[in-house]
Amino acid sequence: MPDEGKTSIGMVAGEPSGDLLAATVVEALRERAPQLALAGIGGPRMQAQGFDAWYPMHKLAVNGYADVLMHLPELLNIRRTLRERWLAERPAAFVGVDAPDFNFGLEHALREGGIPTVHFIGPSLWAWRGERINKIRQAVSHMLVVFPFEEQIYRDAGVPVTYVGHPLARLVDRVPDRAAARARHGMAADARVLALMPGSRAGEVRHLAPRFLAAAKLLQARDPGLQLWAPMANAEREREFLAHAAAVGGLANLHTVIGGTHDILAACNAVLVASGTATLEAALFKRPMVISYVLPRLSWWIMRRQAYLPWVGLPNVLCRDTVVPELLQDEATPRALADAAWKALTDEAAIRRLEERFTALHDDLVRDTPALASQAILEVAGHG
Repeated sequence: MPDEGKTSIGMVAGEPSGDLLAATVVEALRERAPQLALAGIGGPRMQAQGFDAWYPMHKLAVNGYADVLMHLPELLNIRRTLRERWLAERPAAFVGVDAPDFNFGLEHALREGGIPTVHFIGPSLWAWRGERINKIRQAVSHMLVVFPFEEQIYRDAGVPVTYVGHPLARLVDRVPDRAAARARHGMAADARVLALMPGSRAGEVRHLAPRFLAAAKLLQARDPGLQLWAPMANAEREREFLAHAAAVGGLANLHTVIGGTHDILAACNAVLVASGTATLEAALFKRPMVISYVLPRLSWWIMRRQAYLPWVGLPNVLCRDTVVPELLQDEATPRALADAAWKALTDEAAIRRLEERFTALHDDLVRDTPALASQAILEVAGHG
């Protein structure tokens, strides 16, 4: 073990997906080095594994350039406070979990101060803003990537890298148990269930929930028995979502649950989902989906100018094909969303083909991620 001055690891995870991805790694770190203190910014899953959260995770969950600018003073203050504290306390290493715009600046300062840094889940350099590799080379001592094709990108750039698989692939059963999930929530075995997943950030819910709910209303005109289930990141997102539902009006069989995303994905027939990690979760559950995203105009214009690929949704990116529809920005009308979701709910031949494609994808992503990631982190921290 290292000396007494190096008995902690700092971590920052900025949103529910990061909390989910990091929790298993926190658990593995504590099993391998139980005397190690883990602290910084993390969510309830990380805290359940003994992580000490200094700030609420939602402070970092901003959406698009406009939201970032609105919250920039607070974000900069949090990052400055963390930087000063860790430079004084000298943790054995720092681990940034996703949240690249926040974490890379922090990692750069800590690494310059002599603290080794690990970044867990490389940003989508292959999709947009590839020039970030130069910042990464300066900021990150070791990169952990979750998709196999990413490893070569970092090796070519001279960044130490380990492919650890995707932690979600180990958490989701290869054949999800729909009947058991439905029984837990009192859903009929033969019910037609659509999951509504407009995102975990306030901006995502603000932009997508009204469209998803209006699409759901159109779908219930076709099938009055259609059940709508919406897993929410927290009580605040649930209140916002239900306010949008009230504004749309006329919805039946609408249910919200706080957390429980995996249960709802296991139980549902199809998903209306915001682009992001949730799309990969839906693919691992072998569920047909319609991917959507809407940003403020300026943010959308900037992102589209910097994009490299024809897709934004992870299932399409990983399959290198348009296996599920993407309705983005102005294309994300309630009518278009409803038409695409109806096909996802009812086209049995397409559903079977998609299940086969997603099963192959699942197999590609399964590794012992907690073991591989924790080992790499401990080696960087001098505990290997």
